[in-house]
Amino acid sequence: MHENPEESDRALESIQKFTVADNPSAFLAVNSGNSYFSSPNSPGVIVYRPTGRYLVQFGGPFAPAETRGALLKDFVSFAAEQGRTIVSVQVQAADAEPYLEQGFTINQMGASYAIDLSTFSLRGTAFMQLRNKIARSLRSGLQVREVSLDDWESQMRELDTRWLGTKGEGVKQLEFLIGQYGGRYQSMRRLFVGVLDGKLAGYITYSPVYGAQPGWLHDLTRRLPDGPPGVMEAINKAAIDIFTAEGVEYLHFGFTPFTSLDVRPQLPGHSKAFHWFMGHLWEHGAGVYPAQTQLAYKQKWAPGVVLPEYIAFQHGASIPSLVHIFRACNAV
Repeated sequence: MHENPEESDRALESIQKFTVADNPSAFLAVNSGNSYFSSPNSPGVIVYRPTGRYLVQFGGPFAPAETRGALLKDFVSFAAEQGRTIVSVQVQAADAEPYLEQGFTINQMGASYAIDLSTFSLRGTAFMQLRNKIARSLRSGLQVREVSLDDWESQMRELDTRWLGTKGEGVKQLEFLIGQYGGRYQSMRRLFVGVLDGKLAGYITYSPVYGAQPGWLHDLTRRLPDGPPGVMEAINKAAIDIFTAEGVEYLHFGFTPFTSLDVRPQLPGHSKAFHWFMGHLWEHGAGVYPAQTQLAYKQKWAPGVVLPEYIAFQHGASIPSLVHIFRACNAV
């Protein structure tokens, strides 16, 4: 089943209505390029991308708690008909049971982070360095404001190209587990830009978060490679001020793989070898994904909410399954 407006609209309705899984990245379900599986036996959708002999699923089944197992079971049959194997990424702990019932192996892959805006403040010595960095960027003439994509898209595309050029020869734009802008659902996102001497110095897009910790997801970010330090921090601080004034409850920073791994994983049947491998990638896997750099930025804001996220393997934990997740993301 391939992407079309009706299916992506159904996915949007599902992530808004069936909030039981509380996946802070759920809005990525409506990214262009996704495919959707639905079943007459259960409401809701499963979001995935076919990659080689795998179906790489994003999140758990976006469905009512009582029918998630039935929807997943039908998806397993759907994959078997194609001779494909399922690997699911960014599965939430609340989604574990249906996967275990279907014989999946579930391991923690990383974590998501968030701050409670009702209590958040940059006061105190712990944030002094961050405050100083923001102040320096503003003294350089940086102006931050919320804008419409229509007025800035061409400059954003140019900035994307320059930013990607710093990542090395042959590096491609990531997708699937990262946000995007434009398209059918742009009006639901928010965009904040940093402007220096009338030109775009950086931007952050924010996507809506539903569920028990509603708010916004700090999503896609880009900045000028040779821009002043503190641009992203200044943009995010301006967004936080606006969100707080609006009464927004949470700002989520999204998923980072290989991070905040439990010392003793709690889910039954997990792979000890794969758990060790995730820790190895945290220490030595910057070439695969810059997890330490990503986490360092998030920890600047002292997130008080840490949500473990999981990977579910249909036929046992394996490196090829993990590789196909990164293939779906355009990372390899």
